[in-house]
Amino acid sequence: MICFDRLWEVMAKKKISTYQLRERCGIDSKTVRRLKANDNVETRTLNKLCAFLGCKLEEIAAYIPDEHPEETKSRP
Repeated sequence: MICFDRLWEVMAKKKISTYQLRERCGIDSKTVRRLKANDNVETRTLNKLCAFLGCKLEEIAAYIPDEHPEETKSRP
């Protein structure tokens, strides 16, 4: 699973609100909800975030292995 907890930490350090993220970065509220839920987002969104925040991808996202890796093996 990709976790976006680091995103919220970076935003807090830079004093950027989700409102500013939506208005100045062009990310809609649905995408903000997906980020908060650690749900799938487009790479275009990740690119926008990194450009807006002036950071690298690993500063806003982290890979956490799934608890049940056998489930992902059955996928094509």
